[in-house]
Amino acid sequence: MTTTGNDTGATLRVLGEDRELQARLDAELTAFNNQATGADDEATLSVRVDDADGELVAGLAGWTWGGCAGINMVWVRADRRAEGWGGRLLRAFEEEARRRGCTEASVSSFSFQAPEFYRRHGYLDTGLREGIPGGHVDHHFRKSLVTDPAAAIRLVAVVEMAADAVEAGRRYEDAVLNLLGRHGGRLERRQRTGDGRTEVHLIRFDSRDGYHGFMADPERMALRGELGDAAPTTRVLEVHEA
Repeated sequence: MTTTGNDTGATLRVLGEDRELQARLDAELTAFNNQATGADDEATLSVRVDDADGELVAGLAGWTWGGCAGINMVWVRADRRAEGWGGRLLRAFEEEARRRGCTEASVSSFSFQAPEFYRRHGYLDTGLREGIPGGHVDHHFRKSLVTDPAAAIRLVAVVEMAADAVEAGRRYEDAVLNLLGRHGGRLERRQRTGDGRTEVHLIRFDSRDGYHGFMADPERMALRGELGDAAPTTRVLEVHEA
């Protein structure tokens, strides 16, 4: 399909593979991202295993950037899949990512691929996308490269705003959620009811000590004290994957 803009003379085309376009988009978005974040150390990271004949046994392709590492693809040849190469690829990737200064890694895996593999290696679910062909889903994972994954906890906070102080309650939640990072916490999801009076937060901490540190944070306590009776009420539930 080709469409020519009447006013500008620009031409819109729908194509298949376009390597020139891919390279240009990659360069432009990399420059934009670097300017926006101040991180300009984007680099590829790959791990490969070859057999004695030089044939590929297994491989991993990923990236590092700004203290983060990501896995794009992992593959092990069918006749070598019971030899532990997947775990070795993952460990080599994580070791190199740490050497480059990365503190976390992320990966996605379709339900028919290897979600349990990543969970066994300390990766925590952060969400999923439904609608994959065949009734499958796409699982998203994250792993800290500097803390013990087994010590991590996940919490659901059900927050009720005072009826006459909804806006003040939201501002308070905005402020205290910004304190999570100093205690190894991360807000994974924040949702709100239609009337705005109730919020549900899915929060992960690298450790239980981090959660206790957040609760005792003097800045959080001071913010809550400023609201007094207008402060939101919160019910916290510790949860895990079913």
